[in-house]
Amino acid sequence: MVAGDWYRYRLDPALAAMTTGTQATCRRITALYDTDRPAAEALFRDLLGSVGEGVDFRPPLYLDYGSRLHVGDGTFLNADLLVLGGGLVTIGRHVLVGPSVRIYTPQHALDVDDRRDGWERVEPVTIEDDVWLGGNVVVLPGVTIGARSVVGAGSVVVKDVPSDVVVVGNPARVVRELA
Repeated sequence: MVAGDWYRYRLDPALAAMTTGTQATCRRITALYDTDRPAAEALFRDLLGSVGEGVDFRPPLYLDYGSRLHVGDGTFLNADLLVLGGGLVTIGRHVLVGPSVRIYTPQHALDVDDRRDGWERVEPVTIEDDVWLGGNVVVLPGVTIGARSVVGAGSVVVKDVPSDVVVVGNPARVVRELA
């Protein structure tokens, strides 16, 4: 999975156990957040692959593999973030992630027989520095969103976004360049 090769997630008990453990930790973070924020923040930092200085988040959050998520300095993750699959997800510095953002890394087989057999692979997602993702944005596998760009609420990002632009829609398309 980590190498980006095809694998059968649903038939691998080790992967299932990893996601179950990660999801349990996410629920624990949510339960602790209002009563013991330092403990929730410590669990969050332990769960992720890396967390920069000054990262702020609001639960609930839903992750399959926390170790595959890296978050840069000064980033804000709003409530109801979902990062699905085992692909590497890199969120840069000073990124604003709106509520209910979805980041997907799994790519299922196009061939119906392979799909029925449970074959999938993951592709990385990169969100560069100073990006703003509006609420309910969906980012698909393999996408890079360039530095300082803005993705409008409800957009579905199916391909790479250049730096310094505003994209909106489904599929997301450039509507404006930022100076």
